[in-house]
Amino acid sequence: MAYSVNFVSVLCALCVIIPFLASMMICGLNHFLMSNPEAKLAELGLKLPATAAAAGNYVPTVRTGNLLFCAGTICIADGKMTHEGQVGKEHTVQTAYESAKVCVLNSLANIKAATGSLDSVARVVMVNGFVNAVSGFADSPAVINGASDLLVAVFGDAGKHARAAVAVAGLPRNSTTEIQLVVELKS
Repeated sequence: MAYSVNFVSVLCALCVIIPFLASMMICGLNHFLMSNPEAKLAELGLKLPATAAAAGNYVPTVRTGNLLFCAGTICIADGKMTHEGQVGKEHTVQTAYESAKVCVLNSLANIKAATGSLDSVARVVMVNGFVNAVSGFADSPAVINGASDLLVAVFGDAGKHARAAVAVAGLPRNSTTEIQLVVELKS
């Protein structure tokens, strides 16, 4: 019994198989990076801050079923306020947009502290955004886009959420923004 192997046939098969396997490995790596929120934060040049102690008689998060409700977070980093004052007075829409991103990072840090990993998040359900603004300020949605845009950048489609964006006359510690999140957790 003799087998005849055509060298050209084997070479052609390898030319098809090797690029296919390489593309599958790259796709798998891209899927891992896209589905790993903490890797995505690092890719964006962001890191989670240390969690702050609750400033009153409440807890940072409460889980009921697969929902995790997060207390409001303000724009604090390393124990210091990053943005203080009202939009339309001390801040522009753009600087307040950045403030909302700081708030989200604090919320994400609380989620990680509660669950052990941001990989536990199945989706972002709701964002309530509060903007410390001058009377008559009508661009709260543009400010809270800072929070929404960051959540979508980190979680992809699972970061898309329902939302409220409300201007108020003041916030704790004169924070420019405050964000509350509700996320659904994987089982």
